[in-house]
Amino acid sequence: MAYAQIFLYLQILDFLTTLVGFKMGAAEMSPFVRALVHLGPIAGVAASKLMALLMAGLCFWLDRPRLIRWITYWYAALVVWNICVILASPPHIFIVGAHPRF
Repeated sequence: MAYAQIFLYLQILDFLTTLVGFKMGAAEMSPFVRALVHLGPIAGVAASKLMALLMAGLCFWLDRPRLIRWITYWYAALVVWNICVILASPPHIFIVGAHPRF
């Protein structure tokens, strides 16, 4: 059951780090999530997280806890990757209340 909790925490971390990565100028590498992001960044990533939670629920229903453990490791590596991408991005200066000039 600990892996299920860690899996849920990693879903939240992946959601947040992905959105921060988008804000920093990173692009989504997953073709599935990239297609969903056309709905909007928050909606697309949220839809992918919903799919991940539904598949995890299916794994529990089919009594496949080992699969949840492996997926948890995968998402842990993915969150680390997201953080590395964020840290490697060029520095940005954010001014509260400022409007971007594009």
